[in-house]
Parts: sequence; C-alpha cells; structure tokens
Amino acid sequence: MVERLTVIFFIILCLLLGMYLILSPWDALFGPWADNYLLVYVADRSGMPSIQRAIASTWFRGAVTGLGVLNIIIAVWEMFSFNKTVAMLHKLNPTDPK
Repeated sequence: MVERLTVIFFIILCLLLGMYLILSPWDALFGPWADNYLLVYVADRSGMPSIQRAIASTWFRGAVTGLGVLNIIIAVWEMFSFNKTVAMLHKLNPTDPK
C-alpha cells in the first residue's frame, strides 16, 4: 500500500510542478517573472544586472517551460507504468508484508 501511495504522490507532484513551470514564466498571475524581490536582490548584491536580463529573456522562459513539459511527460509515463513501478518499489522493501 505504501508503494502505491508513493507512486500516486509522485505523479501528483510531477503534474503540479509541471503545470507551475509551464505557466509561471508567461502568466502575470504569479507576479512579474523578472521583477521578483529575490532576483533583484541577487542581481544588486552581485553587481551583475545581466542575471536579471538573462532570466527575463524568452530563451530562459522557454527552458523553464520545457522543464514543465518534461515533468508532465514523466507523470504520464508513470501513470502508464503504474503497476510496474509499484512492483519495483515493493521488491526494494521485501520485509513489508503484502
């Protein structure tokens, strides 16, 4: 049972993280992408404003979106191989009674 819950939570995590990574660079709902406090602080303290420009670029946003798509693909793959993954996790913990 623990193995099944582990795989289910992993799938949910991949789906939620993937959706966030796909939407956050492009949507103003999460706040301005390149004007967040931590990024401005790091760019000011390091004396490298190019960090903020690089993160604001569409290339970087596309890379983050690509990571989100990869997370969605992993979640879908785990959904299709659910039983196989649960069996592998169960073999790693043979002392657990079924």
